[in-house]
Amino acid sequence: MDQGTIAAILPLFNERHAIEGLIRRMPAQIAETFVVDDGSDDGGPELARAAGAKVICHPLRRGVGAAIRTGIDAARAGGHWAVVVMAANGKDDPAEAPRLIDHLQRGYDYVQGSRYLEAGGASLNLPRGRDLMIRGYTLIFRLLTGFPASDVTNGFRAYRLSILDDPRIRIDQSWLDRYELEYYLYYKALTLGYRTGEVPVSKTYPAQTGRKKVRYTKIRPFIDWWKMVRPLIYLKLGIKK
Repeated sequence: MDQGTIAAILPLFNERHAIEGLIRRMPAQIAETFVVDDGSDDGGPELARAAGAKVICHPLRRGVGAAIRTGIDAARAGGHWAVVVMAANGKDDPAEAPRLIDHLQRGYDYVQGSRYLEAGGASLNLPRGRDLMIRGYTLIFRLLTGFPASDVTNGFRAYRLSILDDPRIRIDQSWLDRYELEYYLYYKALTLGYRTGEVPVSKTYPAQTGRKKVRYTKIRPFIDWWKMVRPLIYLKLGIKK
């Protein structure tokens, strides 16, 4: 297998508190880090650039899917072989990226990080309600794809860019601009027969201390839940390609 360099993609929206540290902790296997700013107004992009990342800015907020797509385009233009996608909010540990990269180098096409796998998977401060929703959605995903997934919603992923040359995978569709793209691509990788696997990773949520609750996600109830679910429905019923 022709293997080349690997880039990291971090979609960014107002994560000033975490982005600089993440970039500085990128492992040696990451040749280039693309931070795609999706309309931040907190100075995070400037910190990312100073830390050594290549920052690409959307003038207006378009959504995490659009940001990942922009990062993919940049990685492909840069001649990279594969990408690792991770959160820009500090929940993912860049030091664990080699776990996903190792699987790619062993012949996998798409690798999903899982907080629920033994021998390295962990989840710190995960709210109980969130945990139940993740497990429920993952169960639906398993039933529809036949793949024994354990953590479908984890945004820590890696894949070979050449799978996007498959005409049956169309990430350019505008309906994938928000949370849809990640689940669309995972579903496609599984159902089109690409070699897909999971590796254990950790996920750290902010600790809830005192009376004031710390916001742990930007996902809006119902509105964004639908955006996460509809790729499964649309693709299974043949409504979208």
